[in-house]
Amino acid sequence: MEFRTKVELPVNGPKLHHADKLMIWGSCFSEHIGNLLTENKFTCDVNPFGVLYNPLSIAASMQCLWNGTLYEEKDLQHTADTWYSLMHHSSFSSSSMEECLEKINERIRKGHENLRQADWILITWGSSFVYTWKENGKIVGNCHKLPARLFERKRIGTDEIVEAYLPLLRQIKTLRPQLQCLFTVSPIRHLKDGLHGNQLSKANLLLAADKICQELDFCHYFPSYEIMMDELRDYRFYADDMMHPSALAIQYIWECFSNTYFTSSTLSFLKEWEKIRRGLAHRPFNPETEAYQTFLSQILLKIEELKEKLPYLDVQKEIKSCQAQLKK
Repeated sequence: MEFRTKVELPVNGPKLHHADKLMIWGSCFSEHIGNLLTENKFTCDVNPFGVLYNPLSIAASMQCLWNGTLYEEKDLQHTADTWYSLMHHSSFSSSSMEECLEKINERIRKGHENLRQADWILITWGSSFVYTWKENGKIVGNCHKLPARLFERKRIGTDEIVEAYLPLLRQIKTLRPQLQCLFTVSPIRHLKDGLHGNQLSKANLLLAADKICQELDFCHYFPSYEIMMDELRDYRFYADDMMHPSALAIQYIWECFSNTYFTSSTLSFLKEWEKIRRGLAHRPFNPETEAYQTFLSQILLKIEELKEKLPYLDVQKEIKSCQAQLKK
């Protein structure tokens, strides 16, 4: 007997190679997936503006990176001795205007270069509710806990989302003919919208992703939302707030994603790298024993052999960690 509803995963789609370069945008769920990709040594740029939830803010940040448009003082806000951008996460904020601009523009420069070299773009939408800054009518990416009276809140429609993405993605595809774009909808429920409002919001995102994928053959959809809602229908798959996926749920969705999009050689690498990661995470009672020193030497050898096979692999941190622990 089958006691759960299995979500049908995409088949016969494009495959992601470990050497591919990725750009990742979106909600905190995209951070989870981005962190897993980074931990497994994929080359990826995750959320150059910080976490963004609504499709139009994500599209605006993509356009900014594509054009390489740097920020100026006029693009910032200044409140209570803090400089910040309404399009950026608070991690970019600073008590110094110069420092805030430098942090933002450094990521724009890096993101501009990475986007123009990207093989894959992964986008996770969280909500179709947006906040508009009343002062200029622009949709913001982050409200920075400012008073609600400064913003207007509204739910954007499917067509508005589609119209923002089609020309942008076609523009990027012109420069990167091999580009693949993967859309997903965050399984995290926005309960402040109300349960019904959250469903309407997610429905807009699902319809927009479907229309874009029908229009552009290099765009695809991965059902992380459906896996969480229909396959993992149990509170043990939720964190303590009963909204966010638990670590177990994230790991399961990651495995579904891996099995769907990774090449066989990429999956083989992941198994090999996992053994190395576990070895590096091991903390012996006495690290100076001969047995542990031999163990470290073997791990270091495996890392160096991987680097020789895959020259693009960035493993300097792991090599230095091993070398630092080995007896001199």
